[in-house]
Formats: sequence, C-alpha cells, structure tokens
Amino acid sequence: MNWDRLELSPRIAAAVRRAKLTSIREVLCVSHLDLQRLTGLSRPDVQHLLTAAATACRRHRPITALQLQEGQRGALESRLSVGCPVLDQLLRGGLPVGGVTELSGESGAGKTQLGLQLCLSVQYPEQHGGLSSGALYICTEDSFPVRRLQQLIGEQSALRSDVPPSLISRLRLGDHVYIEHAADPDTLQVCLSRRARLLLAQGRVRLLVVDSVAALFRAEFQAEDWLERNKRLLTLSSTLHHLSQEFSTPVLCINQVTDVFNQSDVTFGPSSSSVSPALGLAWANQVTVRLMMRRLRETVCRGDQSSALRRLDVVFAPHLARDGRDAAVWREGVRGVPNSDRNTE
Repeated sequence: MNWDRLELSPRIAAAVRRAKLTSIREVLCVSHLDLQRLTGLSRPDVQHLLTAAATACRRHRPITALQLQEGQRGALESRLSVGCPVLDQLLRGGLPVGGVTELSGESGAGKTQLGLQLCLSVQYPEQHGGLSSGALYICTEDSFPVRRLQQLIGEQSALRSDVPPSLISRLRLGDHVYIEHAADPDTLQVCLSRRARLLLAQGRVRLLVVDSVAALFRAEFQAEDWLERNKRLLTLSSTLHHLSQEFSTPVLCINQVTDVFNQSDVTFGPSSSSVSPALGLAWANQVTVRLMMRRLRETVCRGDQSSALRRLDVVFAPHLARDGRDAAVWREGVRGVPNSDRNTE
C-alpha cells in the first residue's frame, strides 16, 4: 500500500510504514488505542488516519464486516512452521501466530530442542514457513544451550531440504536469536514489558520463547502463597497475550510436569500419561494451545545415529484434533518418525 497516495502528512505515512501496516484493511481492523501504540501517533493523528482510510474504502470498494472478520481470522490462522512436515501436519502448519502455545514435558523429552528449532525456523521467509524475523529466548533456570544451537545451525541443510542452501547461508541464523535470563517473576515481567516489547516494535523478533515458566513460580512461592502465585500468573499471561496480539507474534512457553495422583486430573495431559503440566488449572486456562512431549522407552536408529523415541501430543487447541505424532531428536533437530521409517532396537 502506498500511503503517500492518501491524504496523509509525510509524518503520519512514515509512522504507518514503520508499524508495518500494509493495507487499509489492517488499519480498520485495529482499534484506535492499538493504532496509537503501534504507530506512536497522537490521538488526532490516528483519527486523521482512520478518516483517510475510510474515505479510500468508499472511493474504491467497500469493505464489509464479514471481510474485516475474515482478515482478523486470517491473521490468527497464520502459522510458524516447526521445520518438519510430519509435525507441521499434526499442528496444521505449525504454531499459531496469535496466542500462547504451551509445550510441557519431563526433563529430556525434547522441549528445549523444539524451542531452539523454532528460533531458526522463524527466520525463514514466509514461503518456507517462517516469519522473516528473529527470536527472543528467555531462560529461567538453565544457561542457554549455545553449542546445541550452533550444531542445529550447521545442520540446517539436512533438516530443511526444502530451502535452497544459498538462502540458508545468507540468513546468518546465529545473528538473530536474542538471549535473556530471568531469575524471578519480577525480572521476567520487566524483560517482557521492556526488552521484548522493544525488539518486537523494532521488527527484530517475531517469536518469544520462555524456558521455562514453571521454574520461577515453583521456586518463588510456597503452597500457602497460591493466591498470590495465581495473580502473578494471570499478569504474566496477560502480558504474553497482549504482546502476541499486538505484534502478531507466536509465543511458546515451555513448562514442567508434575506427577498425577488423582486420575481425574489426567485430562490436563494425554490420557496415557502419568504426569500433568505444572501450575494447575490457573495456568491451563491462560494458554491457547497445550502440547505435551514425552520420552518413550523405545529407541530408533538412523544410519550412525540413535535416539530415544518421543511423542508429541495435542492436549487441547481450538483448531486441532486431539492427536499425536512420534518424533526423534537427531543432530539436525526434532523430526517426526512415521511408522514406516522406524528402525528400532
């Protein structure tokens, strides 16, 4: 959209371009307050922008309420590819751009591996399942696995055979993964409100990963502090959802698990699992998509590599069937394992 063609001052047109609003429909789908936040314009300037956009609609072809709704739905249905066709099929294209996705599982299940893989996938162009931007990875318990990230970068040609090697080398994948550490809930909140918002507003990142959300709230609060803990969880989820919606950014929250003692609680995880995602119902109600990754006893082999078999399950999601896929962690990353490809030992 050439905003200079509308009756806008150069200053307003430049602000709209910086906000990456590319069409009149996008402008009309955003609230007055959100337009102020996105563009940094004053209230009168935003009103002038909306008036110019509405005038342009009348001058050309009217946009109906249904079309506006479809435009918003299209933004929510955008996906970030996992980088594996088998897992993308399970997720109907990958992580939804709008909303918070939780990935829970026991230690060693492969959660961090998948988080790192998404940090590279987001950097690819949209035609290859990415969002043409970087990722912010927030660690809350362990140090960032930089060696594993470098290994994944070196093996991208093996994982992403759909992408020309020349494009992979041009992307300079290691330069666009930003790392932060948060040792307590307050630090995490500040990181999201300041550092994450700045990177998102500058267009440097389009993926937020928190690894893990349970580590902070388990260590910081005692059992009798459950009310305060739940309040803080709600504040955190509100911040994550707002950032996701405002900047059309997928958010991945990695979560730990807890043992299930009451069988009525099994609904929080796969029906065959003896563990449930941590933080209980208060957190479960805040996530858009809940995935669970499990490490199975079976081992799969491929060439000179072997891996414990994993299982990625959809626990709940508004757009997905409750299903799962087997997967393995190889040198190049996490890949689905079709039954026909199994070579077990």
